[in-house]
Amino acid sequence: MAPSDQTATRIRALGTRWLGVGLAAVISVVTLGLGLTGRLNLYISPESVWFACTAAVVTLAGAIWSCTLPLGEEGDHGHDHGPVPAPVAHVDHDGSDHDSADHDSAGHDGAGHDGSPASSRRTLAGVAAVAGGVIASGVVVAGLVLPPASLSVELAMSRAGEQSALFAGADSVALGVADTSTFGVGDWASVFTAATNTAAYDGAAVKLTGFVTPGASGDDGVNLTRLVITHCVIDAQTAVLPVDVKSDEYATGQWVEITGTVRADADGKLRIEPTDVVAIDEPGDPYEY
Repeated sequence: MAPSDQTATRIRALGTRWLGVGLAAVISVVTLGLGLTGRLNLYISPESVWFACTAAVVTLAGAIWSCTLPLGEEGDHGHDHGPVPAPVAHVDHDGSDHDSADHDSAGHDGAGHDGSPASSRRTLAGVAAVAGGVIASGVVVAGLVLPPASLSVELAMSRAGEQSALFAGADSVALGVADTSTFGVGDWASVFTAATNTAAYDGAAVKLTGFVTPGASGDDGVNLTRLVITHCVIDAQTAVLPVDVKSDEYATGQWVEITGTVRADADGKLRIEPTDVVAIDEPGDPYEY
C-alpha cells in the first residue's frame, strides 16, 4: 500500500473511532460531571440519575478498552473469505495469453472515472459523513464547555395549555377530598383544572415556589408557573396557577415564593390569594416531578 493510501486509511480510522467511542466517552464524562455536582437534575429526573451515571461508567470502560485495539480493527468483522482464486489464462485467436485479471482491469477502466454516477454518489456520501461528524462533534463539545442551564421561561410559556391535567386526576382530586398538604404547583394545577367540587378547596393554605408569567388575557393578575417533568426535560409540561398579584409588580421569569390561600369564585374557578410574596433566586432544582 502506498504511503498516501496508508495515511488516508489511518485518517478514516481515526475519524470512525472519534465519531464512535470518542463522542460516547465525552458524553459520559459530561454525564458523570453533572451527576457528581448535582446538576444532572437539570436534564433528567432524580430517579434516573443513578442509571445515567452507571451507564456512563460502563461506556467509559468500553471506550478505554477499545483504545487497546489497533486503528482500523473495528472494521475487521472476523470474516475469512478464503484464498483469492488464481487468475485464469485465456487464449486469444492469435495465440497470445491474457489473465482474467487483465480482462477485469480492462473491463473496469473508465467505470469509476470522474463524473460517473458511482463517483458522484461516493462524493456526496463523503460530504454528508463529514458534515454529520462536524455537527455531532460540535453538539457534544458544546455540552462539555457550556454551563448547564434549566429550560427557559419562553419554552415554559410556549408549552402552557398543551395538557389540561398533569396527573390525570384521581377521583379524590375531582371530588375535592385529596390531601393537599404536600401539593406543589403541578398538583394544584391538576386540581384547578380537574376538580368538580371546587368549593371543597376554598380556604386551603398553600406555600408554593415558581416563576411569574403573564396571566390570562384580560386578567390583571399573573400566573405562578413551574415545569413538571416525568423522566427528562423532553417531556416537561407547564403547570400554571392564577395568582392575585398585579402584573407590573414582578417581571416575567422572576422566581417567587408565595404563601396564601386558595379561593373559589362564584363561577367555580380557583385562584390563589397571596398573603406574602417573596422574590427569590432560581432554586437549584427548578423542576417538579
